[in-house]
Amino acid sequence: MENRIIEIIDFLEDFTGASPITAKTDIYKDLGTVGDDFFELIEKYALRFKVDISTFLWYFHSEEEGQNFGSLFFKPPDARVERIPITPYLLAKFVETKKWEIDYPPHELPEIRYDMIVNQVFAFLSIFLMLFFCWKKYIA
Repeated sequence: MENRIIEIIDFLEDFTGASPITAKTDIYKDLGTVGDDFFELIEKYALRFKVDISTFLWYFHSEEEGQNFGSLFFKPPDARVERIPITPYLLAKFVETKKWEIDYPPHELPEIRYDMIVNQVFAFLSIFLMLFFCWKKYIA
């Protein structure tokens, strides 16, 4: 298992450029790997070490990337659950079993991401207003 942890640490150092990393390093909190970068790291880890990540639930381990204006009104998935840290030690254990083996606690997520709908409406209104003011200033 110790050799496997060293392999995982090398992989993480290559991916993140961070150093030093220990068996207990929290990939999200200590390395600052979030959002798309976190998901890309997990995908590359799964491919390289041949681990089935079909049960992986991102929102237990990382927040989304970027600004989420809608989260001011509706909680995104990661704000609805308690975060579970991912460490090199845990990733090494998954390599041994070839499966993502986290027993996630019971939880419920809404079927519709209202925070994302708010973001889309906000973006649409922003573009509409920008075009309206441009039209009014330069065309009308």
